[in-house]
Amino acid sequence: MKNVKIIISTSIAAIVAVTCLSLIKTPVKTTVTPPRAAAKKVAICCESNIPKRYQSLVVAPTGTLPAVKTHEGMVWIDAGTYAMGADNKQAADDEYPKHKISVKGFWMDVTEVTNGQFEEFVKATGYITTAERKPDWNELKKQLPPGTSKPADNLLVAASLVFKQPKDDVPLNDYSQWWDWKKGANWRHPHGTGSHIKGKHNYPVVHISWFDAVAYSKWAGKRLPTEAEWEWAARGSLKGNVYPWGNEPVDAGKPKANTWQGSFPNTNMLKDKFFYAAPARSFAPNGYGLYDMAGNVWEWCADYYRSDYYKICTRMALIANPQGPADSYDPAEPYTKKRVMRGGSFLCNDSYCSGYRVARRMKSSEDSGMEHLGFRCVADK
Repeated sequence: MKNVKIIISTSIAAIVAVTCLSLIKTPVKTTVTPPRAAAKKVAICCESNIPKRYQSLVVAPTGTLPAVKTHEGMVWIDAGTYAMGADNKQAADDEYPKHKISVKGFWMDVTEVTNGQFEEFVKATGYITTAERKPDWNELKKQLPPGTSKPADNLLVAASLVFKQPKDDVPLNDYSQWWDWKKGANWRHPHGTGSHIKGKHNYPVVHISWFDAVAYSKWAGKRLPTEAEWEWAARGSLKGNVYPWGNEPVDAGKPKANTWQGSFPNTNMLKDKFFYAAPARSFAPNGYGLYDMAGNVWEWCADYYRSDYYKICTRMALIANPQGPADSYDPAEPYTKKRVMRGGSFLCNDSYCSGYRVARRMKSSEDSGMEHLGFRCVADK
């Protein structure tokens, strides 16, 4: 690969060379032999190409992990078989080909995990999230191309990525135009120091890394959904439809999800009445009674991300309860270990990522934490 760009910025614009505040772009010449051919059409989204922030050390919750005592706030999803993958022409290469999948029945959280629920976990365990910890350069550089320069010390601070709205149209391939690496931003302070979640206990918790989501899930006696389980649940018993609600375009009719209406990222018409995340249950649920399976905040899945995973899947006529690939590979960032995210967010728009489509795949490094990234859990029978 030529001119591998890696961003770790204070403003995601700095995520291209290794900055944590102003997107310093430092081309690094390196040769990478990908395990398989790279996809022709690379999926982009509000958090595309955000590499591993640093190797997070997961703080294990204290005591014995509890089993699920109750399925309150969850809904049972029956077992079934479906065609997983692309449903329309907006699909990216990593959504092809469609392939036959079967999943066992499972319980799933009706809503995304909320601030109130996550706060209970933190109070019980003393857990400290990835965004609340200072990045360790010795760990961070292991995920970057050889020769990458160390960012300034004032950039290696406890921080997370916060959306910043530009005043005018900007190039959609320059993420620094709408992201800001903000000191003090975390689940307690979604917009940075001075912001808070007072009165927002029923809003989805955000600035959550994959490690954070796994830690909470274990504490709750649950787990993260596999990508196959997530898509099966999002479809809500509908077959071959584009969205959780059917095939009506996202901006047609009454608002069906919390998304970006207008010209992304500078003009939001607010037809859904929300600029940032919306409270849980603000929009109609899908056929299984699940809320916000489209829009609001992206949701972590358990699976590693591989751009060619669906092509591998087609080698079998039917895959039962797939757990995802054995390793991670993204040709755009071959040094970065990534996990799958699903569902889109309040920043998704048809002109950019169409992340609210049920087949839409997105990925990010395990330690990524952003203002529109959360999760929900599942539990086995």
